[in-house]
Amino acid sequence: MRTYFPKALELKAEWHVLDASAQPLGRLAVEVARLLQGKHKPTYTPHMLSGDFVIVVNASKAVLTGKKAEQKVYYRFSGYPGGLRVMPFRTVAAKSPELIVRQAVKGMLPHHALAHRMLGRLKVYPGPEHPHLAQVTASKKE
Repeated sequence: MRTYFPKALELKAEWHVLDASAQPLGRLAVEVARLLQGKHKPTYTPHMLSGDFVIVVNASKAVLTGKKAEQKVYYRFSGYPGGLRVMPFRTVAAKSPELIVRQAVKGMLPHHALAHRMLGRLKVYPGPEHPHLAQVTASKKE
């Protein structure tokens, strides 16, 4: 028996649209990370970009369960003394809900250079509209 590794030209990326409205953020991020990595395909290969493109709509309607909405904070550090910035979840959610979904998915992807390319295939929009209708319909035809 020999292990089959697909060639880069054999891998075909599809487009998926996920609705984040009234869905827990963690459950949504798990599904998005699985699609970006390509673990739903029989040709999944960890060292290749075998995943699909994912569009998340209604990111502003994603919810957190329990007391996480009051307790969760986001950290940024500039690298300089006194450069730690702390922002609560409510502030980030009001300012840019796309960042919340993107950060949750980023934490669930493997931590190597391929994850950066996987994140490039993630498109997040706060409302129900997205400009990728042509790609989604072309992906479903084939």
